[in-house]
Amino acid sequence: MYVPPQFREERADVLHAAIRELRLAALATSRPDGVSVTHLPMLLREENGELVLEGHVAIQNEHWRTVGPSVAIFRGPHAYISPGWYESKRAHGKVVPTWNYVAVHVHGQLEAVKDGVWLSRHLDALTDTHETSQAHPWRTSDAPADFITNLQRAIVGLRMKVERIEGAWKMIQHRSAGDRLGAIEGLASASVPGAADVAQVMRELEAQRS
Repeated sequence: MYVPPQFREERADVLHAAIRELRLAALATSRPDGVSVTHLPMLLREENGELVLEGHVAIQNEHWRTVGPSVAIFRGPHAYISPGWYESKRAHGKVVPTWNYVAVHVHGQLEAVKDGVWLSRHLDALTDTHETSQAHPWRTSDAPADFITNLQRAIVGLRMKVERIEGAWKMIQHRSAGDRLGAIEGLASASVPGAADVAQVMRELEAQRS
């Protein structure tokens, strides 16, 4: 991933936290006739001192047959940035639009997992992770055991040993304070998806400057 130095995020804790917050990945694996791409929730776990990403797909999804070097792409908040929000637009007009975004790419070796014990643990962990915000969290044990067992036969686990993580926080950090603050104000008043979230990321970056 091309990431100019001013937008590069390399802190492991920030990258890991983003993966655990974003959760949904676009998993891409090269195959002889092209690329397999699947959108799926993935869990970041530590296993014997190493990081792994875990997920699963339907057995009919041929992606599990395509293993090897892969990349899981987690896309965070993103939004259009209008040059009309910049202080420098009023000063000299030499400005153009751009797009702010957060993205995390996780590289590693993908393998398929059919082991029933692994799948049971994975499904429990995945469910527990996503149910934590519920007032009455649902658990796999709430469903009939034979029902879960039958569904489990219809999926294949995917496990990726993490080799490298890249992060891009493209939030116009290179522009002047007036332009950055103008963009935050513009995003805060914009009624488009993602604008408020990008404004919040920018505010957090501004707080780190002080």
